Amino acid sequence: MADHLEASVTLPSDPASVSAARAYALGTLAEWGMPPEADTCDTVRLIVSELATNAVQHTFGQSPTFTVDLALERDEQLRIGVTDSHPRFPKRLPAAVQQDNGRGMVIIRWLTAECGGRLTVRPTREGGKTVSIELPWCVPAHPVTAAGRQEP
Repeated sequence: MADHLEASVTLPSDPASVSAARAYALGTLAEWGMPPEADTCDTVRLIVSELATNAVQHTFGQSPTFTVDLALERDEQLRIGVTDSHPRFPKRLPAAVQQDNGRGMVIIRWLTAECGGRLTVRPTREGGKTVSIELPWCVPAHPVTAAGRQEP
């Protein structure tokens, strides 16, 4: 595999784009050799879902689009970034037991830490922000065949 792979998609800030962002990320991981049943795929699915949902719900119409970037460095490090054009950084809210929302960043931080990764938020030159997650790239020891079965 190449030393560096990148993929990116820009989507409208619309609730339907959350599932499109998830599908794009998982399709990209599959192209890069990650089997869909791998734990990493579940983690990425949740992270992308939460970040895309935040980009849609919390930019208050000030970000007409958001971008999902994926990068794989030397089969060791996966980077997931979601960028929007709203200047406000995400805030960690106290999550009351009865609360229906507001726990997205808590979930993302927990998933990232559980995998041995890290989360950063940085401003963009254009005045928005990028939330980046770095995770170790862990492909199962047995490669998956084109038919989707693991080789012995």
